Amino acid sequence: MTDRTSPSPSAPSGPPDPPEPVAGALTTAPPRRPLRQLLAASVGNAVEWYDWYAYTFLATYIAGQVFPKSSGNSLVPLLSTFAVFAVGFFMRPVGGLLMGAVADRHGRRAALTVTILLMGGSSLLVGLTPTYAAVGVLAPVVLVLARLLQGLSVGGEFAASTTFLVESAGPGRRGLFSSFQYVSTSAGQLAASGVAAALVSTLGDGQMDGWGWRVPFVLGALLSLVGFWIRRGAYETRSAEQRAAERPGLFDALRHHPRESLLICGITAGGTLAYYTWTSYLPTYAELNAGIDKADALVAGTIALAFFALLQPVGGMLSDRFGRKPLLLFFGLGFALLSVPLLRSLGSSFASLLLVQCAGMVLLTGFTSISAAVNAEVFPARVRAAGIGFPYSLTVAVFGGTAPYVGTLFKETGHAGLFPWYVAVLCLVSSVVYLRLPESAHKELDR
Repeated sequence: MTDRTSPSPSAPSGPPDPPEPVAGALTTAPPRRPLRQLLAASVGNAVEWYDWYAYTFLATYIAGQVFPKSSGNSLVPLLSTFAVFAVGFFMRPVGGLLMGAVADRHGRRAALTVTILLMGGSSLLVGLTPTYAAVGVLAPVVLVLARLLQGLSVGGEFAASTTFLVESAGPGRRGLFSSFQYVSTSAGQLAASGVAAALVSTLGDGQMDGWGWRVPFVLGALLSLVGFWIRRGAYETRSAEQRAAERPGLFDALRHHPRESLLICGITAGGTLAYYTWTSYLPTYAELNAGIDKADALVAGTIALAFFALLQPVGGMLSDRFGRKPLLLFFGLGFALLSVPLLRSLGSSFASLLLVQCAGMVLLTGFTSISAAVNAEVFPARVRAAGIGFPYSLTVAVFGGTAPYVGTLFKETGHAGLFPWYVAVLCLVSSVVYLRLPESAHKELDR
């Protein structure tokens, strides 16, 4: 084996990009410059989720300009429903598969640069979407296209950044690096909320309806260029041997690793439902079922989300020391036992909602802080990104993306009390999967 510090004189030089390893160097070691690696993944991921959530926070203003209530065209309300509720989540599994394949065939860094440029372009497209008054039905068509591209990008981002983060970690630090997946996701969500709130409080309704709602999306496009620049200087984590090997086909992960693909679904199902319930739907659930004031619900949600982001590295470090299974079971069994009493204890006060939301965030950290590491440790390096991307994004679309609608449906049919049981049962199912998982925290990662 060639000494790392004294490579063979006959070894051919690598590409001109300095981070690329030279032939003959050890390729099983984690990449250099770990802080740069974390920054490349985290900043890009935060920008991705800023763009994604900005649409959610400003959907009311967008609808007023692009989907008028009285248009005389039956296509408009149909396209409105499709764009707002379905397109983004529908495209995430496709993005996970396609961008995961790019990451496996051409490298993680290549996929990361593609996803952030795709998100920047789609964000700019949202910001420049013409009004219905100006171009008619073309306006919602443009917005639907933008959401298609955003969903494709977000699905691909998880596949690429998950593998990139975990493969960038040094020995005994995969859990810690994994935790920054949700640190950056929460940062993007908080930034989108803050920018939207600042604009709404500064501009009048006329200005927000006219041009103010476009500002966050143009800003998101500019931030994407910053993320692109940072990612271009990151170290490629896919080893020289993997890059030289035969490139995997689009469906190789599903065809050759069906058990692992189903395992990703089982690992993710309870976690994604609990995540979207506690981070996105809980304020609305409290308004509908406990009568809490809307403003109080939004403030409590913001505080809880910041608290959640701070918890993630703690969970990652605990998993590196004590293993993945204890944290996963802490999450799964905790939600299975406490979802119903927590949601039933919601009162109409701010303190009640904040306490319930923060309690859930503590439990949720057992899943979110290490999900990237757990998923990456399931698949071999050759098909890791696509192997994670498709089943994970599909499960999120089926269980996570539908959480608000299932909860609202239970309420409308007079069975609001069933929703907490739905969360509890699905988390119990995932707990069974966690019990059967082999402990992988202290095993060497296939590179």
